[in-house]
Amino acid sequence: MNKKVYNLDFVLIFCVLAISVFGIITIGSATKINVNGIQGKFLNQILWLITGVFLMALFAFIDYKKLCKLYIPMYVLNLILLVLVLAIGSEDNGVKRWIFGIQPSEFAKIFIIIYLAKFIDKFKEKINNINIILLAGVSVAVPLLLIKIQPSLSASLVLLAIFVTELFLGNIAGKYIKIVLLIVVPIILIVYFDALSSSHRILSTFMTDYQIKRVVDYVHSDFSSPTFYQTKNSIWAIGSGQLTGKGLFKGTINQLSYLPESHNDFIFSVIGEEFGFIGCLAVLIFMFIIISKCINIAVNSEEYLGTLVAGGVAGMLAFQTFVNIGVATGLLPNTGMPFPFLSYGGSSMWANMIAIGLVLNVGINRQKNIF
Repeated sequence: MNKKVYNLDFVLIFCVLAISVFGIITIGSATKINVNGIQGKFLNQILWLITGVFLMALFAFIDYKKLCKLYIPMYVLNLILLVLVLAIGSEDNGVKRWIFGIQPSEFAKIFIIIYLAKFIDKFKEKINNINIILLAGVSVAVPLLLIKIQPSLSASLVLLAIFVTELFLGNIAGKYIKIVLLIVVPIILIVYFDALSSSHRILSTFMTDYQIKRVVDYVHSDFSSPTFYQTKNSIWAIGSGQLTGKGLFKGTINQLSYLPESHNDFIFSVIGEEFGFIGCLAVLIFMFIIISKCINIAVNSEEYLGTLVAGGVAGMLAFQTFVNIGVATGLLPNTGMPFPFLSYGGSSMWANMIAIGLVLNVGINRQKNIF
């Protein structure tokens, strides 16, 4: 145990804790504790961070190789939870994403990382067999569709990003990548031109009305549209912060409630307004270190399975960070993607902490260090 503790990546742990604490401070401003006093969301996030640290420590010392042997039962458990959400889950604003106080779609990301890592490791000699690739694809498609039905487009996209990351790490043949590109690129173009049309027949087959409206307004850059309200104010908030920001609790767009979901999907905007370019840069540096450390541990893992686990986590965190910032700055349409470790939410915090715990677990046994 002492040797394992000594081999922990304390730089990774420090960066995760630092950005999480910074997130709590920003959530305090977003929920206006300076006006309303210490209350619910602020205290909840503190509790979730404390319990999240415990989960990170727990999964750092549970042998990930033994854990991955349970990939089939874990996959089945994942499906059961997602089905239960649709059957008896609590509804909020027209969506069903919660059951027993948790959001299973967040933990589905961890389940899929473990499942795909073990699956690819088990069939690594046959990974370029089309039947194996299709089986892996179907295995991801089932939970992805269950999450999409909730609906949760952002979580569905994360599962897709994890799938692509794991296939890349699995050394899939270039010919399959070309085939995927030949399929995906035309689909993107078709969706784009459908958004420009007035009927939106294609978008309506897999998106809700409000999701279609977000995409259409993004394509048309319609700043006057009500669905563009969040993005427009987010851009203004970030820009108004300039170099050093307006100061904690002094962001007018945030404090005057012109930025809905500022404690969650648009937490980066609050940082931009109140801490300026320097605050945003600090967040990016911390996330860069965290993701780089995950990649470093993946590259230097003794086991191929460890590479797939740590690499999958790196891909998940990188994708979520990119999309959240893209939405906050208006580069991408609004998808409701939380910022890892920063955004408000217990399930998201716990899932990310478990993910870091798995990476630390892989890192305990690594042979060398390039950072």
